[in-house]
Amino acid sequence: MPFSVWWQAYLTPPASAVKFAIKATLAMALALYIALWCDLDRPYWALISAAFLQIRPMSGMVLEKGISQITGTVVGCLAGIAIMSLFVQSPTPALICLTAWIILCAYAASVTRNNASFGCIMAAVTAMLIVVITASAPTGLFAVAVARLSELALGAICATLVSALLWPIQVRDHLAGLADQVVNQAFLHGALRLDNSADIAALQATLTASLQPLTQLETDSQAARYEGPEGIGRLRASHVLTVRTARLLAILHALQQLLRSHGGELPSSTKRLIEDMASDLRRSAEGSGVAQARQRLQALRHRALQCMAADSDEGIAPAPDQALDQASDQTPGQTTARCGRSASGPITSDPAPTRTTESPEALLQRRIHLGLREALGHALVILDAREAIHTPGKRRLKAPALAFHRDHLEAALNGLRAGLVFALLAIVWRYTAWDNGQIAMLVGTLFSAFFATRDNPAAVAATFLKGMLAAVPSALLFGHVLLAQANDFVTLALVFMPPLFLGLLGAANPRLMGYCLAFTIGNILLTMPGNGMDFSIDGFLGRAIALLLGLSTVVMAFRLAPGLPTTIRKHRLVSATVNDLHGLHRRSFHEAESRFGGTMADRLLRLAQHDDSLPEERRYLFSLGLVGLDLGYASLNLRRRLGGRSDALDLALDDLAAALADDYGASARGHAPDRAREYGNQLLQTLERQADDGAEYRLMAGLIERLTMSLERQADRSRQARQAAPAVGVAGRQRTPDRQGAKAPGVDR
Repeated sequence: MPFSVWWQAYLTPPASAVKFAIKATLAMALALYIALWCDLDRPYWALISAAFLQIRPMSGMVLEKGISQITGTVVGCLAGIAIMSLFVQSPTPALICLTAWIILCAYAASVTRNNASFGCIMAAVTAMLIVVITASAPTGLFAVAVARLSELALGAICATLVSALLWPIQVRDHLAGLADQVVNQAFLHGALRLDNSADIAALQATLTASLQPLTQLETDSQAARYEGPEGIGRLRASHVLTVRTARLLAILHALQQLLRSHGGELPSSTKRLIEDMASDLRRSAEGSGVAQARQRLQALRHRALQCMAADSDEGIAPAPDQALDQASDQTPGQTTARCGRSASGPITSDPAPTRTTESPEALLQRRIHLGLREALGHALVILDAREAIHTPGKRRLKAPALAFHRDHLEAALNGLRAGLVFALLAIVWRYTAWDNGQIAMLVGTLFSAFFATRDNPAAVAATFLKGMLAAVPSALLFGHVLLAQANDFVTLALVFMPPLFLGLLGAANPRLMGYCLAFTIGNILLTMPGNGMDFSIDGFLGRAIALLLGLSTVVMAFRLAPGLPTTIRKHRLVSATVNDLHGLHRRSFHEAESRFGGTMADRLLRLAQHDDSLPEERRYLFSLGLVGLDLGYASLNLRRRLGGRSDALDLALDDLAAALADDYGASARGHAPDRAREYGNQLLQTLERQADDGAEYRLMAGLIERLTMSLERQADRSRQARQAAPAVGVAGRQRTPDRQGAKAPGVDR
């Protein structure tokens, strides 16, 4: 860690960091004072509770986390009481049952998100404390359960009060900032796509910069419901923003593929429209004001509709508008017969009644115009969603709750690892009768589940271990040598709180949070402030050894059992996408759309992270995710347009959706698609027999051709990336001899 980071955190801290440290320190001081006044058994639990809740000090976030913490504590108390009631005279079976409960809670924490995950962890920790503390004194079971619940609830209440009364930070401001990042980066990415940019680093950077705040926005928006009636509006707008951004990214990826392959065949009017769209997207991202951005995009959309009207004059019919079904400010388009010029009059089209043969250039032109129109429609809805997050009263958008990606195998491994850590420490405690073994089990249980869902958990655990080591001399000086002289609460606070304040001040910096948060918690656990404190050196050393032993066991567990290998995780992400593509027709349309959009946004970010770890010539995973997203929304659009007309057509749609899913899985392995075109032709034949709409037929033919071409290109990229794998040396950037001079597959990302 560079020294400049520490210098900035402590010598030139930002005002927000100072306010955060003051608020968290006051919350802990208040919790400690009330706990001492009420003579609670372990007041330090109230401090730890307040500290954890203040990590993200937005008022709604603190309230939501407090509710999750108390709920998890209640569930943990009930579980601990149930275990002890069954095995009150049998410590070993009780520990075995407790290990199973910890595995279950760690598994649940891995398949849930944010504060719900924290609640699952608290359920495991609370049950562990009750079982371990009452193992030698079963008669005090209910007293221990009530004490743990009181201490944790006290910390949550104090943190909530301080967060709401002192320099309150609203979730709405946090969500508004995230929404701005998502929209600006997505528009910059769109400009690069439409410019047909070959700058892979810039494409990857803008994609990641849009997806990271998008996934955080979707998770954090749940806390907005606790900030008044407008919070529900922000929550729904966040759902809309997530779905529409994912769809926009998929369409832009498909458009760049078409432009890269056939961009030179487009007429000059279409090229000008694409150039202007790229320029206006960039201006909308870099400029200020939603109204100006909407005006520019609406003008572009009118031009796209004019181009489609010109296609209609040539026998190329436009599709009905589907992109702005949730927009609240649709303006009727004005058009002329020529593409790219403005005039008055409604857009009209007279699609050809027969299926005339069209040139490839005409099919390409129609597909480009449809893609541009749909992308602009999504961009306008994205602007509406951003405005609804800022001011929910002006725009009301409706959207169902989104799902997110769950890997149950990885969650099961996380649970087993947490259970193994606890079992090892419990064996040491059981057969050595070590009083401080409870601290080791507490730390092992808490952090083995807490770190499991983090990226690179072994490094995070090692960072916490270093912070705990730094806390040992601090706790010895402030918590024992100096604190032994205190005779009232004021003196206690003046001696004990400064190290906590310094730790929290550094924790406001994300790069230092692991070290500084561990330093803060370590000071609390090593000192254990209370009415009957033990200032003996041997007691302090015993707690220090237990603390370091518990965290060292966690680090060892993450290093020896790091979880699923990267290759398997990538394979499971792709397999999950294939399964979702197969299951789209089994759910209602809105349920399928919300579930698919949420899970794919999550998977896209994970695939992008995997791609970042690969050399440039082996990167194909993010492109693969975008293709899967495109296929899913294409299947949903086909179902929306053609579904319900007849049983034969519904069966043909299901067959095509299954073929697209199978070919997607094949393209991930580098195999050419062999089913999509066949079942696409069957759908077209069924449509031809049941309808006499030349425009509908040509539209479906163009869509199927685009999807098939996208699968073929992805199969080629996957195959080239896999072939490059054996030739990658230490530097990770060498190419195989037969690919020298060929175009890098990453260009089409």
